[in-house]
Amino acid sequence: MIVDIHTHIFPDKIAAAAISKLSAASGILPNTDGTTRGLLDSMDRAGVDLSVILPVATAKEQVDKINSSAMRLNEAYAEKGLFSFGAMHPDYGGGIRRELNRLRENGIKGIKIHPVYQSTDIDDIKYLRIFDCAAELNMTVVTHAGLDIGFPDAVHCSPTQILRAMRQIGDFKFVLAHMGGWQNWEEAQEIFADTKVYIDTAFSFGKFNSTPAGKDKNDKIKMLNEDALMKFVKIFGAERILFGTDSPWAEQKEAVNFIKNSPLADADKEKILGGNAQKLLS
Repeated sequence: MIVDIHTHIFPDKIAAAAISKLSAASGILPNTDGTTRGLLDSMDRAGVDLSVILPVATAKEQVDKINSSAMRLNEAYAEKGLFSFGAMHPDYGGGIRRELNRLRENGIKGIKIHPVYQSTDIDDIKYLRIFDCAAELNMTVVTHAGLDIGFPDAVHCSPTQILRAMRQIGDFKFVLAHMGGWQNWEEAQEIFADTKVYIDTAFSFGKFNSTPAGKDKNDKIKMLNEDALMKFVKIFGAERILFGTDSPWAEQKEAVNFIKNSPLADADKEKILGGNAQKLLS
């Protein structure tokens, strides 16, 4: 079973506008149109059995609506291989526990945060409150980690900042996207090697397609290669690496083939491509 732990979609009525805005900011050409149908078609091409959708609340007022939409999506599309996490925002306030309980009672197993989009350092007390509640409820937290291609000067979730947050909360189900810290990979290897965090492969390996306006900037970006994958597996163990793509910003089929064609042992490929995610999601 292949599980993509890191994907994004948008409601049909705003998908085109959302994709256009994000593409302009990042200089990346998307691989789907950002809709539910676009993700399902991508999964068919790639042989992905389950895609976990990670919604991001860019304002506290969006949280309740996003989470209610996630519940409806799971009811409608679970049998087709889509499963949405919930969203949380650091400014949500005193209702964090109530909202996380609502998610859990409706079968949602985790939440996504994005310190860059939410303009808050990950070791801020506002995030620590979220982590503490999630840990108590045994819910998974997925965070963007490292820099963001659309906001290259914003440093809100470096490996060092993430470690400071972890030390205050203790161990919980914590997934650091983009191999522990996009463009901060050497630091992530050093800092997280002896922890229990998971990392995902989303938008970290291979190549991506740039818009004409973003080509000059993005051509200077170095992504990880096969040798780097092998080093991460040696440092972290295959058991702590989850397959993710960041679809629509990376092509699922290419990402699956990258893992399948790597020199990893078959057992490690199976863990990364889905086995680890199945255990995490129970």
